[in-house]
Amino acid sequence: MLFVREPAQPAQMRAGAFDPPRLAPDFALRGSDGSEVTLARYRGKVVLLTFGFTYCAAVCPTTLATLAQARNSLGGAADKVQVIFVTVDPDRDNAAHMRKYLAAFDDSFIGATDAPEVLAAVREDYGVTAERQGTGPNYAMAHTSSIFLIDQAGRLRAMMPFGHDATDFIHDVALLLEG
Repeated sequence: MLFVREPAQPAQMRAGAFDPPRLAPDFALRGSDGSEVTLARYRGKVVLLTFGFTYCAAVCPTTLATLAQARNSLGGAADKVQVIFVTVDPDRDNAAHMRKYLAAFDDSFIGATDAPEVLAAVREDYGVTAERQGTGPNYAMAHTSSIFLIDQAGRLRAMMPFGHDATDFIHDVALLLEG
C-alpha cells in the first residue's frame, strides 16, 4: 500500500501578515534609557513596536502586560526580542516617566519620545493615528492600538490588533525567530 502525503503547509502568522514583507520605516527617537532609539540598533532581534501613552487607563497597560507575558514565556529566546513603546503623548511622557512606567512590565522594554512633529512623522509612516480627547491635566489620547512585528532583518512582517493574547504573540514571534 502506498500513502501519498501533501507537503506540509508553512505555519501561518496569527497577526495580519504583510505579504510581501517590506522594510519597516526607521526612525531616530529619544529613548527612555537615554539612548537614541532606532530600528537599525535592534537588527538581529525581533521588534514588537507599539504606540501608546503612560496615562492610558486600559488598552496600553493591557497590551504591555500581554507583551511582557509573551516575552517572559520565550525563555532564553527572550533576549532576541525587543519591545519598543512609542509615546503618542509627548507632553506628559518624558524619558524618565516612561522608564519607570515600562519597568513595571519588563525592564527590557524601551520607551521612545521626541518632539510632537517628529513623533507625528513616525506615526504617519506606520499609519497610526492619535488624537487628544478632553482638556485639562486628565485628558486621554485616542490612538491606533496595533502592535507591529518586525523581523531580525528590519522587515515589517505583521500587524497584530489589540485583543490578542500572549499565546498569539508567542506563536508569531517563534515563527519570526525560526526565520
